[in-house]
Amino acid sequence: MPTKSPVLIVGAGPTGLNLALSLSRRSVPFRLVSDADGPGMHSRAMVVQVRTLELYDQYGFADEVIERGVAIETAHIPDGETISFKDLGGSISPFPFALSYPQDDHERFLLGKLSEAGVEVEWRSKLAGFAQTDSEVRATISRDGHAEDIVADYICGCDGAHSVVRETLGIGFPGGTYDQLFYVADVEISRAFEPDLWFALGAHVLVLMFPVRSSGMQRLIGLVPPELSSRTDLTFEDVRRQAQELMHIEVANVNWFSTYRVHHRVAEHFRGGRAFLLGDAAHIHSPVGGQGMNTGIGDAINLGWKLAQVVQGRANPSLLDSYEAERIGFARSLVATTDRAFTPLVAKGLAGELARRVLVPLVFSVAIRVPMTRHEIFRIVSQTRIHYPDSPLSAGKAGHVHGGDRLPWVGPGLGNFTPLRSLDWQVHVYGEMSSELTSACRDLHLDAHGFAWSERAHDAGLARDAMYLVRPDGYVAVATQEQSAATLKDYLSALAPVGVGV
Repeated sequence: MPTKSPVLIVGAGPTGLNLALSLSRRSVPFRLVSDADGPGMHSRAMVVQVRTLELYDQYGFADEVIERGVAIETAHIPDGETISFKDLGGSISPFPFALSYPQDDHERFLLGKLSEAGVEVEWRSKLAGFAQTDSEVRATISRDGHAEDIVADYICGCDGAHSVVRETLGIGFPGGTYDQLFYVADVEISRAFEPDLWFALGAHVLVLMFPVRSSGMQRLIGLVPPELSSRTDLTFEDVRRQAQELMHIEVANVNWFSTYRVHHRVAEHFRGGRAFLLGDAAHIHSPVGGQGMNTGIGDAINLGWKLAQVVQGRANPSLLDSYEAERIGFARSLVATTDRAFTPLVAKGLAGELARRVLVPLVFSVAIRVPMTRHEIFRIVSQTRIHYPDSPLSAGKAGHVHGGDRLPWVGPGLGNFTPLRSLDWQVHVYGEMSSELTSACRDLHLDAHGFAWSERAHDAGLARDAMYLVRPDGYVAVATQEQSAATLKDYLSALAPVGVGV
């Protein structure tokens, strides 16, 4: 007889591990399989963005992750501008920096958190195929020459760019590959360990350097010069001179070197029946801004709470329709944005040289001098700007906050992010909460949090005495100036399972 599980997760990279954590924290049973032998051995993705740290703070372990990585607080262009991330985002998030935390270390940390919860990954377990009906998914897992049949309510493909889940669904993955060749190297430099981000542009090359590990390694990412791009036997020695001259460094030791090409693709759909696509299975794009891994983690956080509520009978299955509606639009926008930023940086000939030597430094220099632009750059790169205005779950406006917006942070004193650790629906009021609303929240089994009105709340865009219904992932579902118990009840009734009132 086949074994049964509410959810089958395929793939145990950062996306799959975060989906597993989301379900585990909500006591939803699942199976987590991967055809790999174990966690990754190379530090592919490096940057953990602000929004990911905010989501990890909901789990209660953001501080642990930060302690294990290297907080990048400053960015430099050699012989040029310097920018402080704290100046850009200190009023926007409790984490105004980018965290350098190698993917292999990151994965092991997440695995440790799952292990603490009694969950283990089923390594060397390949999805051989699956079929679905209106009521279930039947999958076959191949392990050590043996096949196991699994019946699940839902299957989640977190299995990378060559996703078996996506290919089985027959969902297209349009896009392409950039012509330019890149290299990546983990090195030790002769001067003291550098915890900042350095970005250098030349006539034919560009190089980024940022910290890999507190033990002293630096990551170099660079554009291979055109005259070398057709070589198949490149080593670091071929690019050493350009990298050292541009970054004003001397490389003492090379620990790892590789070359790669950049892809840009978005799946035509993120859902097919009871199957979902997340992370690289759904979207891949240029490394501009360090967005890829963080976007996959965002997919997992978005889908995780929705799956949990449906599996536990707390919400109508139609709630799952909002996953693709919310995430595919952002993925398409991200690919288009990074493509626009990436293309001039890597362009060949005179156009590329002008972009790298003149246009990009000029735009960067002007942008960081305008406060509004500085904050907007931070919001985009940090992913705190992600919002879902057109989602079926988003409604209303109060102050400058719309339904679908990330709940604004109002500073360390008020602590309005702390209640989000409940990982459940809640109501926030900044000012005076009415007794009617308090009573309605109690009847609806909703946590209600009242915060004293402050100038900081005003600056964050919140409205005094307004009602904000906040989703389990920290986004505002309903924003309304009126503290209406009827509005709250009507909204939650629409989400409830058929035949169940609230």
